[in-house]
This record gives sequence, C-alpha cells and structure tokens, in this order.
Amino acid sequence: MSIYDYLRTVQDFSHRIVKRVKETKGLLKVNGRCQIVRYELTAGDVLEAAFPPETIGPGLVPEDIPLSIVYEDEAVLVIDKPAGVATIPSFNHRSGTIGNAVLGYYQKQQIPYTIHVVTRLDRDTSGLLLIAKHQYSHSLLAKEQQANQVDRTYCAVVEGAISQTKGTIDADIARKEGSIIERVVGEKGKRAVTHYQVEKRSSAYTMVKIKLDTGRTHQIRVHFSHIGHSLAGDDLYGGSTENIDHQALHCMELQFRHPFTKKRMHFNSAPPKKIAGLMEKS
Repeated sequence: MSIYDYLRTVQDFSHRIVKRVKETKGLLKVNGRCQIVRYELTAGDVLEAAFPPETIGPGLVPEDIPLSIVYEDEAVLVIDKPAGVATIPSFNHRSGTIGNAVLGYYQKQQIPYTIHVVTRLDRDTSGLLLIAKHQYSHSLLAKEQQANQVDRTYCAVVEGAISQTKGTIDADIARKEGSIIERVVGEKGKRAVTHYQVEKRSSAYTMVKIKLDTGRTHQIRVHFSHIGHSLAGDDLYGGSTENIDHQALHCMELQFRHPFTKKRMHFNSAPPKKIAGLMEKS
C-alpha cells in the first residue's frame, strides 16, 4: 500500500491534509528517511507524518483571558464556557471570545496551532465546548459529528408548566424574513427535531433536559418558543428577562469518540446557579 493510500484509508487523513503534508518537503518519513506519497509501505515500516505550521487568520488575535478547561490532551480541548462570551470572533464580537482566549493559552503554552471549534455555542448559552487541537483531530471529529457521534445534552429552563413528562418537537426551521439573526418555524425551512424530558416544575418554570437530532441555528430557542414555552431570559424569542438576563440554556453533557484512542469520552457540567436558581422563583 502506498503512503497516500495508507494515510487516506487507514489513518483517515482528508485529501486536503495529505496534500498539505505532501507539498511541504521533509514531512513524510519512513524508517527515518524522507519519502514521497507514492512510496510503497511494507509490514514493520515506521511512518512519520508531520504537519506544516498552522496559520492564524487575520481576524484572530491571541488574548490573555481565563479559560475553564475541563479536559486537555494532545488532540482535544474541552472547555466550560460562561454565558455572555462568544465562541469565535465575529463582526459584532471581534475580541474577548473563547477563540481569542484559546489562542492566548496556546501562545503561553507554545502550542503551534490555530483555533478549530468542533461544537459551537451561542454567546449567551453556557456549557461544554469541544475544540480540536489541530487540523487532523478536527477533520476526524468533523466526520464523527456528521455521523451524529458527537452527543450533547442541554439543560434549559422554560416559562410556564409543560404538562407532559417528555416529548419531541419536529418542526422545520427557516430564517425569519428580513432578519439575519432570527429563525422561525416554517415550511420553507430545514427539518429540525428536538427531544425533551421534564426534570422539575415550579409555578412559573419548567426545567427540561434536551437532546437534538439536528443542529439548526437557535433550534432549542425557536422550538420551545413555537410550543408556547419560551426560554427564560430569551427576549429574542418571547422570553422574559425579569429573573435572568440571558437565555437559560446550558450544555450540561458532552460525549464523543476520541479521534486517536477511539475511547468514548464523557464530560458533565452542572447548570450555573443563575439558571438552576430560577426553579426557586415563583
């Protein structure tokens, strides 16, 4: 088998990554000697593939911002993101994001990579966030994600009492006409499926545990607004900010298969007091 075929079929390198390695001389070695991708491997050979340095995009600036790191190894980073912090820089949030903080951390630790976000959270959603350390682990985790093998469980507090103990919301989600931010349930949208289970009820709120079959923008927020139970604090979709100033949504559980060890990884994060405390209010 050639080096190219081995990297593509056995090690699951994307064509783009093989191309980058191939185009940088000296990054493919067999038994310590530089080789080309057409070289035929035999049993017992030791193949080394090194990646060229990653380039940090012009809109990404390393910043010294504290990070709550739940887990880290040579391939992945799991972070517990607070509400009010964007995942990556955008036109409205050019700095102060998790992306800026991760790059600042990499700089201090002399880690030669740029930011590779696998699971993204809205700015005002808190909880567990999965980041690939480099382009190879990112490509493997992206495939896992496309195959629905990266599982996230959310905790939300919605307004009013949901009578049933569990349910499924199956309603297409589309962009709201005239808005680049808002989404709505509509026939012209893409299919979106949200499963929920009631955990607690109070006179004013219901706490639910949520799993998604799809990952549409604002899916949880739109779906619960659609059934008449907007998330507490989510004024974009009809929720009141009287008791909390952001949507009461937290990614509480994250599971994925490690890209190298293939071990199933499992992490948990308790909802912040700001969200959990809503259940004490009437």
